[in-house]
Amino acid sequence: MSKRIIALVGQPNCGKSTLFNAVAGYKASTGNFPGVTVSYAESPVTLGETTFQLVDLPGIYSLSTQEPAERVTLEYLLEKEAHFVINVIDATTLSRSLELTLQLMELELPLMICLNMVYEAEKKGILVDPQTLETALGVPVMTTVASKGWGVKELFAQALEVMDKARAKPPKYSLHVEREVGCVKSLITNLKTAKNIPLRFLALKLLEGDEYFTSLVRNEAPHLIPKVEECLNRLVKAHGQPPEMVISGERHALAMHIFEGAAKVTAREEGTPFREKLDAVVMDPILGYIILAGVFLGLLYLTFFVGSFLADQIAGPFDRLTQLFQGRGAWSPFMVGIIQGIAGGVGIVLPYLVPLLFLLSLLEDIGYLPRAAFLLDGLMHRMGLHGKSVIPFILGYGCNVPSIMAARIIESPRDRFITLLLASLIPCSARTSVILGLQAKYLGPLWAMALYMVNVIVLGFVGFLLSRFQKEASPGLILEIPPYRLPTLASLWKKTWYRLKDFAVYAWPIILAGSIILEALTYLHVDKTINALLAPLTVWLLGLPAAVGVTLFFGIFRKELTLIMLFQALGTFNIQSVLTHTQILVFVVFVTFYIPCLSTLAVLWREGGWKVTWASALLNTTLALVLAFLARFVGMAFFP
Repeated sequence: MSKRIIALVGQPNCGKSTLFNAVAGYKASTGNFPGVTVSYAESPVTLGETTFQLVDLPGIYSLSTQEPAERVTLEYLLEKEAHFVINVIDATTLSRSLELTLQLMELELPLMICLNMVYEAEKKGILVDPQTLETALGVPVMTTVASKGWGVKELFAQALEVMDKARAKPPKYSLHVEREVGCVKSLITNLKTAKNIPLRFLALKLLEGDEYFTSLVRNEAPHLIPKVEECLNRLVKAHGQPPEMVISGERHALAMHIFEGAAKVTAREEGTPFREKLDAVVMDPILGYIILAGVFLGLLYLTFFVGSFLADQIAGPFDRLTQLFQGRGAWSPFMVGIIQGIAGGVGIVLPYLVPLLFLLSLLEDIGYLPRAAFLLDGLMHRMGLHGKSVIPFILGYGCNVPSIMAARIIESPRDRFITLLLASLIPCSARTSVILGLQAKYLGPLWAMALYMVNVIVLGFVGFLLSRFQKEASPGLILEIPPYRLPTLASLWKKTWYRLKDFAVYAWPIILAGSIILEALTYLHVDKTINALLAPLTVWLLGLPAAVGVTLFFGIFRKELTLIMLFQALGTFNIQSVLTHTQILVFVVFVTFYIPCLSTLAVLWREGGWKVTWASALLNTTLALVLAFLARFVGMAFFP
């Protein structure tokens, strides 16, 4: 018998991913749904003697086909990829969350409810009776506090026990709606399409006027569409509203009715709660930006000091080991390449990457990143961009690849084009390791902060110029602000490891291979040819040693390689003995802005086509050349 699959479904910020991270092991992996950039996470989980596959589906508000995440989740559920579905609900927003629950029930799936954040709800005066809720819905209900691990084991134990028994029954709506649902069902009952999709769910989607499902019926039986429209029009006439609003209103009313029966809401204590007072400061139009700058600077300072300390402790032994194997024969380049590749990951990238990812996870889990997005929304509009551009930009500081993928949420082709171009300019964690490992270490942390400020100014200036070509108003951003939460150390580490694993699995082998290749090129003197070809750029324009040319070449594959190959190409970990302060400044500025890595270029090609990819490469290279050239004069003015 194949391994059972349990899928987690829920609205954004319901604690679904926290629940997943609480049980996901080191074998957790991410993937994309076929044909789209919407991702999901999965992990094998063992409970007692039973092992099952746990899938964390994207956070969604409904089962519509308009949004990519909602559509792929719906298709996944319709194809019955999962044997069992756990609907994770935030108890603090129970009435709103139940609207998605009712749609899941319409799919007639094996289903149970995970009522999460119950203590959070109690603090807000919302007391939910799980047994009453279970009776109203007709499916099992379990309570958890996923952030603390409370009730998690019991949840999955119950899921395994009722997996073959707990099947949801679709809810009933008002007389008018039920009559038209029956009308549509009678029309489509013999269709092949209705054999693969629950009949009632398909009828409701047709009544809502959902084009995706309407097209399925139209392709099989076009003569039925006018008859379906007659049912739809009667519904509109009876309620005086568009059909999708009628059915949505039915779900909303039923969700409220269930909530009122299962929950008791008590008055909160008089006075403004501490969290609301905190939000008044954190999202203040003036203080909010000061706090945002302080948080960002603190993030970089902590990352630098922790990373610099770790890097200094690790670099020495590897440097001595490298010297031991150098010049030992034909096999020497291979051994030195392996040592340098391992040293590059352990001693150069990881010391900066681990604290950066950990601190980003901390800011995300406590609920600060959505508040930062809210503050930056106004800035986006001043640049002439959509407020949703905030989300890709924030993700870009971790990695440009998910940043570019996130731009898919922007409907306007014009705003999406500009966002894609600007997202590749964000200094990702790999570029951050270069900035902190060179500029902050040898020139001082303030120089690294200054470079980030320059990057923000460049983003604003370029975004403003690009938006001037098309004077099109960008719509506002509706963003859900989650409550502040205190994450556990275990959940933070799991999330950090989850993101760090991509470096270990994908980037490190490339770094190791690149290190060996560079040593081989050096042994065969091929690196001199590459350096000679790039000399007009490195020597004449940037004023750098010719030896750094090969590092810029390898940096196109992975940005971490730029820093690692620099140590290798110059033959020492003591960069200050080879490069002047001005040269370090110029090198880092150029690396921060020039051509994105191959992974980023590949995703750009897929998301925006070849025009966007070439435009990004040209824009980045032009900015890198101009800014690095200017950095030469800045360096000569500040450094003797």
